[in-house]
Amino acid sequence: MFIGGEWTPGTGGDVQEIVNPATGKVIAHVPKGTDKDVDRAVNAARKAFDGGWSDSTPRDRSERMLKLADAIAANGDEFARIESENVGKPLAATKSEEIPPIVDCIRFFAGAARVLEGRATGEYMSGFTSMLRREPLGVVGSIAPWNYPLMMAAWKIGPALAAGNTVVLKPSEWTPLTALKLAELAADIFPPGVFNVITGDGEPVGAGIVRHPGVSMVSLTGDVATGKEVARAAASTLKRVHLELGGKAPVIVFDDADLDKVVEWIKIGGYFNAGQDCTAATRVIAGPHIHEKLLGDLVPAVHSLKVGDPMSDDTEMGPLVSEEQVTRVSGFVERAKKAGAEVLTGGARIKKAGSWYEPTVVVPKGPSDEIVTKEVFGPVVTVQRFTDEDQALAWANGVDYGLA
Repeated sequence: MFIGGEWTPGTGGDVQEIVNPATGKVIAHVPKGTDKDVDRAVNAARKAFDGGWSDSTPRDRSERMLKLADAIAANGDEFARIESENVGKPLAATKSEEIPPIVDCIRFFAGAARVLEGRATGEYMSGFTSMLRREPLGVVGSIAPWNYPLMMAAWKIGPALAAGNTVVLKPSEWTPLTALKLAELAADIFPPGVFNVITGDGEPVGAGIVRHPGVSMVSLTGDVATGKEVARAAASTLKRVHLELGGKAPVIVFDDADLDKVVEWIKIGGYFNAGQDCTAATRVIAGPHIHEKLLGDLVPAVHSLKVGDPMSDDTEMGPLVSEEQVTRVSGFVERAKKAGAEVLTGGARIKKAGSWYEPTVVVPKGPSDEIVTKEVFGPVVTVQRFTDEDQALAWANGVDYGLA
């Protein structure tokens, strides 16, 4: 882990095995952080905040962030390889669809650092002028997910650093490798303690960051249950909280839709990153006259998806991130089958080394089925038939998720 500008083992001495989900083989070992490590990281970040970073000029912060963006771009191929090996996503898509937006994100906030401004708010007392002035908060605890480890880290650290905050980043215990590579680059760009990375489990590391009185704000991307826990825990110390949680995105297909385009975009939206995306298009709601035609085209298209080695240029879908995720997805599908759903393609584990699951299309028994209303987070798309527009809109909005 990276604390106060230095590489350091965890105080507990334990390490976590990091597995390539495409092969099931261990590719790295990283320290498992403890409460003491959280305290060390937060104290280092607070020292850097009070020691000059919070008072640094917008120009200084912007120039350092532009250097970081350039360093990410220069190491883009290595970042893509690490991400592909650690998460299991296809290398070609990682290079083209993730690295450029990550670089652009850091550059965007480098620019934003130079346009922070206050504004007059009116004369509330004679002889005085009132203004709003934006001040950095302090230490921002950033908890990133495993599905887009580097991109979500960039989204979190970009605005925090641009505004003059310091960061303690906790990557997922499954996918920490690109965060550690990012720290390697940041070590030559930012003062010690401005950017820290601590590895380990949600408890004690993630929860420890949320509980720590020295953390001023927490940013989490994760599931709804975790978001609720973070909000409750952060309330005890009145931390500000930014939450990006789950989704269950609908695709409404009307009878006059272009079927070829619909099928192509469902393949992309539903199965990109093996469906492990909080905005994945996993609920298809089709009109009464196009429903059967859609299934007739969609099922063979999904069945023909090229599932295989993430390092191959022609691979369209890789493995799931872990054995735990395979078990989760399989459980959803098996419970749906018991409830009366029909699996038209897929619906089973791919029997080879690694964490593989077939791209799957399910016709559920009804709109309130678990597989329709809950986030599966895997390569599973459900297809329903609506009778009229009102029903389609009611079904599209009939889930508890707010992101998508």
